[in-house]
Amino acid sequence: MCELFGVTSQSKLELNELLSEFFSHGVDHPNGWGMAFFYGNAVSLEKQPEASHKSSYLKHRLQYKVETDKMIAHIRLATRGSINYENSHPFVMRDNSDRTWTLAHNGTIFECDVLDPFVHKQQGTTDSERILAYIISRVNSELEQKEELSGQERFELIDEVLCEITSENKVNLLLFDGELMYVHTNYQNSLYSCQKGDAVVISTKPLDHHVWEPVPMNTLTAYQDGKQVYQGTNHKNEFFETEEKMRLLFLDFANL
Repeated sequence: MCELFGVTSQSKLELNELLSEFFSHGVDHPNGWGMAFFYGNAVSLEKQPEASHKSSYLKHRLQYKVETDKMIAHIRLATRGSINYENSHPFVMRDNSDRTWTLAHNGTIFECDVLDPFVHKQQGTTDSERILAYIISRVNSELEQKEELSGQERFELIDEVLCEITSENKVNLLLFDGELMYVHTNYQNSLYSCQKGDAVVISTKPLDHHVWEPVPMNTLTAYQDGKQVYQGTNHKNEFFETEEKMRLLFLDFANL
C-alpha cells in the first residue's frame, strides 16, 4: 500500500544512501512522497503528489547532504483519497497546547466509528489524516483538564487510541510529537527497525545489509532520542487480508 521511513537519534545521522534506496521504491508506490524534519516543536515539511523516483525536486534534494536526528518519510500507493498534495503524507497538526504532531500511515481503515466524525473536518480525504485528527481531538480533551500532558500521559493516550482503532484495520504508523517517536504495526513483516550507533531507523522494508529486526506486532513502542522509553499494550488486533477487504480496496482504487 505505502511505505514508511523514520529516524530517531541522539546525534545527527547522514541519510542520503538510506533515503535514496527508500525513495527508489516509488516505482511500486507512485502516488506521492513526503519528508518531515523536526526542529524542536517546528516541522519542515516537503511533499509532492507524484512518484518519488520521478521527482526532479527530490532528485536534486538528495544530491546534497541530508543529515538529521529525527525525521519521518513516506511513499504512497493510494487506496483511500485522491492523488493530490492534501492527501500526501506526512500530515501535521497542532493541539491546543501548541504541540506539533506529525503522522505517516501505511494501511487502511475499513471501518471505525470514532473516526467517521472527522471526514468533514479534514483538509484531504484520506483515512490516515482522520487518524491524526482523532488523536488531536483526544489530546485536546485531556488538555481541558490540565495545561500540559507528560510524555507518559501522551503515550498512554496514543496506546489507548491504537487499541481502539486497530480492530479489523491495518494501522502501521509513525507519529512524532516533538519529543516521542511512536512506532506501531499490526501486519506481519511490514515494519522493521535497525540500530545504527545511537540511532534507530524504521522502515517498511530493510534498506541495506545491516541487521533489521521486525518491529513488535500489535504493540505501540515509543522512542526518545534513539532510546526506547515506553512499550504499550498488546492489543492482539493483528490485521489479516481477506477476500472481502481486498475487494473493497479494489473498488476504492478504481474510484480514485
